[in-house]
Amino acid sequence: MRPLRLALLAALLAGPAAAQAEPPQPAAPGTAAPSAVDLLFDDNHFEKAGPGSTILYRYNRFSGIKDGPFGPPVEDTVREIVAAGPSPETRNLTVEAYTGERRLPTAHYENMSGNPLLAQFLEYHTLDMGKALKGNPRYLKNAIRKALRDSASVSPAEVEVQGVKQKGWRVEIRPFQNDPVKDRLRGFDTLTYTFVVSPAVPGEIVSIDVRATAPDGGMLYRETLTYEPSVG
Repeated sequence: MRPLRLALLAALLAGPAAAQAEPPQPAAPGTAAPSAVDLLFDDNHFEKAGPGSTILYRYNRFSGIKDGPFGPPVEDTVREIVAAGPSPETRNLTVEAYTGERRLPTAHYENMSGNPLLAQFLEYHTLDMGKALKGNPRYLKNAIRKALRDSASVSPAEVEVQGVKQKGWRVEIRPFQNDPVKDRLRGFDTLTYTFVVSPAVPGEIVSIDVRATAPDGGMLYRETLTYEPSVG
């Protein structure tokens, strides 16, 4: 049975599934950077996350809009519990997102080679953003999907994990920069999404950083998910 890779992008970001291929190999120095979709959705992310392991992430959200729709700052955690999949290169996963009143329903994923946490993060992010902007979350998803495929900036990154510098990649998109209705986005056309990944980290997601800035440089919104422990 073929592992679910780009199905994550297709199902949760509302785009057609692309042809599945073998996981891409890390690019050698001087070669072209891999595509954003390959890095974020089509790679084998769990090579260093064996069955029985748990991956912990730190979550933060902050908005500089006084009495705005996002409420007070949030600090929380996300746990990803890894179990053996039906083949050596895949995993079955249980994701426990947030705690207390913010706790989301536990999510279960089977036969995964790609990390579903990124798609889950974007799913809930666009739902929250849609409510705040009184817009359609699908419109936001489609813009993010298009930017990842067509206009993502991919560059080498150096990350520090437990005091050791490791090689990785940085993917950055600004999906609403030239949006035809950006005047309705109330400043959120500045939303910038930065994803840092590294094969040195179990699950490969080092960090996700989403931020929007005001014309005066103030922070309208920032939402982050960071591998823990990580100082990169």
